[in-house]
Formats: sequence, structure tokens, C-alpha cells
Amino acid sequence: MQDTAEKRPALVGVAEEKTTLLPFLLAHVAGKSRNNVKSMLSGGQFLVNGRARKRHDCPLAPGDRVELLPRQEKPAPALPFPVLYEDRDIIVIDKPAGLLTIANEREKVRTAYHMLRAYREEKERGGRVFVVHRLDRDTSGVVLFAKNEETKLAFQEAWDRRVLRRGYRAVVEGVPPKAQDRLVSYLRETKTHLVYAGGPGGDAREAVTRYQVIAAGGGYALLDIDLETGRKNQIRVQLAEIGCPIAGDRQYGAESRPLGRLCLHAHELRLEDPRTGEVRTFSAREPAAFRRLCR
Repeated sequence: MQDTAEKRPALVGVAEEKTTLLPFLLAHVAGKSRNNVKSMLSGGQFLVNGRARKRHDCPLAPGDRVELLPRQEKPAPALPFPVLYEDRDIIVIDKPAGLLTIANEREKVRTAYHMLRAYREEKERGGRVFVVHRLDRDTSGVVLFAKNEETKLAFQEAWDRRVLRRGYRAVVEGVPPKAQDRLVSYLRETKTHLVYAGGPGGDAREAVTRYQVIAAGGGYALLDIDLETGRKNQIRVQLAEIGCPIAGDRQYGAESRPLGRLCLHAHELRLEDPRTGEVRTFSAREPAAFRRLCR
């Protein structure tokens, strides 16, 4: 049988003289500020002779019994994605494809950040969330957020040094010429934000990606990918360069869209936790449909 004792009202006190409710509460409720007591009163947490009272000037007569109802915790809003890990300082999610990490000029509300902020505010008054890193809208997988600015800055300082592995899984069209390889390119970006590969020098940024084929069939291959650098769109550009664009990536030459999405998933983030110095690994398995495509 469930213990319901904690849900019963607790006695605050019995009035000994004529007064009003707020002064009585301020004199009898320990460990709460005036604003806390007023908020609890407005929220209907106090009973006078068994009836909820919210008015500060509710009259009390000698013998009136004042009780406190336990706070009714609101359930946090349901999130449309899994929470992989959560502690006092961080929260890690498996972001679905099609969802922005943070707002852009067109979409302000339907973002992982906005949804997590609402989730935090419901669970904890004043709860906040901070972006540590992000994934593109069309890429699914592991994203780390901080619950306070101090933790955000601790993770972001020397981020490239702290991150030991950013592992991805991708379904590509065709099969790469080598079962495993290390790709090196020099990337530039046009004024319309299209990233492309070219020669070194100038404003080009070196991009290095390692891949290994882990399944192939049906005109597709599933790759396990390691980033040595974190350039914008580097996986998409480099795989297209070797003639194997990511399935669903029409921008970089894919001819098919078998899953109605870009078939790229951030499946592992391994890093040195700046709070403790220990190595932490957060992972989210790629969608089962990725492997089914490669049979």
C-alpha cells in the first residue's frame, strides 16, 4: 500500500486571538521568506478549518486551525526526444533529425533548446539551459547542454582538446573505394553558406575525417566516422568528394532519399569532463533503418 502520510496537510498552528491570515503565517511558518509565504498562500496551499484560503486578509478567530498542504509538483513537460543523461549540471539528449538545436531567423520555438528550457523551468523554478555545442537540423544524435553558465564555459574552454571522439554513423550511396580511409580536404564557404572543397591556402580550413565501412548492400553502405576536425559540413562534403554522398543529401549530389531525411547520426561523444577530469562517453545508437538499408 502506498504511504500517503506525506500528502496530508501539516498543522501550522491554532489562532489564539483575532488576526488575519498573512500575519499569522509570517509568525508561524519557519524557514520561509515573506515572498515565499505569499506565493504559497496565493497558490492555495494553506487551509483554515479545512478550507483553502488565498486572501492575505482572511480573518482568523481564536481556535481557528491553520494547516499547510504539501506542494503539488507539476510533471515536467514530455520531451519529443530521449534524455540520455542528466545530473546537477548537464543534460544530454538524442536530438531527432529535422529539429534545430537553437533558433534561427525563421524558427524561434520549435528547437531543442526551447523545449529543454520549458522542461527545466517546470522541474525547477528558475531552471535554465545553455548550449554547449550543436548539430545541424538534418543530423540526429547526441547533443550536450549545460544547466548553468559556469558549466557551459567549463566545457567550451579548450573544447577541441577536451573532445576525444565525435563519432558519427552515415548511410552513403554506393560503396567507398576503400574499406577504411583518412580523408583530408581544404574547405571554403561561399557567400550563400555552401561549403565546398578546394586547394590549400587563403581562407581554406583543413578538414580531416576517418571512416570505416561496417555494412554494405542494396546500393548503400553504412560507415562509422571519426572527426579529427570539426568543420562545418565536412562529413557531407568529403563523402561526396569520393563519390559516396550521404543518402538524402541532395545538396551534395545524393540521388535518393530512402528515409525522408539526411542519413547522418552523431552516435558518440567522448570527452574529458572539466568538472572531474574523468573521461565521459555519451552515446545514442543510430536508427535501425540505417542498417536495414544496407542489407
